[in-house]
Amino acid sequence: MDNIEKWSSMATITDYLDVSRETILQWINHRNMPAHKVGRLWKFKISEVDEWIRSGGAADKTGLEK
Repeated sequence: MDNIEKWSSMATITDYLDVSRETILQWINHRNMPAHKVGRLWKFKISEVDEWIRSGGAADKTGLEK
């Protein structure tokens, strides 16, 4: 039971990746960033986000970065 990963909030992810909320929303909408809608809130698994970044998901290929 102690290996269960908790869901992370938008605030946690923006802090973890040091990017804005707008950047995260663009990544969700345009780059298939792994995120899950829980009610009106976006929730994230840091392990999924890390894997997405490692696979090149956050690479700046469409000019979305600020």
